[in-house]
Amino acid sequence: MFLKAFFFYMFAGLTVGSAFMVISSRNPVHAVLFLILAFVNSAGLFVMLGAEYLAMLLIVVYVGAVAVLFLFVVMMMDVDFAELRQGFLQYLPVGALVGAILLVELLLGVGAWVIAPELIGQGSEPMPSLSEVSNIEAIGAVLYTKYIYFFQVAGLVLLVAMIGAIVLTLRHKPYAKRQDISKQVARTPETSIEVRKVESGKGI
Repeated sequence: MFLKAFFFYMFAGLTVGSAFMVISSRNPVHAVLFLILAFVNSAGLFVMLGAEYLAMLLIVVYVGAVAVLFLFVVMMMDVDFAELRQGFLQYLPVGALVGAILLVELLLGVGAWVIAPELIGQGSEPMPSLSEVSNIEAIGAVLYTKYIYFFQVAGLVLLVAMIGAIVLTLRHKPYAKRQDISKQVARTPETSIEVRKVESGKGI
């Protein structure tokens, strides 16, 4: 029991500390690294709760794709964050409203847990026939049967986002020589070779 409590408070403390560093770091690259650390510790909490699928989702999708892609975009686009911070006060009311809504939702969740803790976790299972298997098998069976079309659409959205990030970060440097296959194939001896008659004693 002591070991479980130790790991819980360790993962929870590191998650909260990393989340705070994400919003307080001045360097965007450091913020992304702290975000990855927060995801890893959150995955440890999910493993302790028995939700292996969510833990794997955090590591594979968020750490392995989203956070790394965000770091790639931040480093390649060279965004001027000082200029972005100039309009902070303009969006402060909207941010305060969103923060207030999230705070109310958190208070409602904590209040429900305090008032009626026996109701937590009493929701219906995704598929009653899969009550004997692990949660990963149950979620996989639901995703690839009932929600297969939504799952495929989500994959297409992520693919478009990845292509868009690559297009945004692709820069053609004017001093770099690039290869044009169509021009190379269309070359003829008349366009690729130039014969000049050099006068004697003058060189090229």
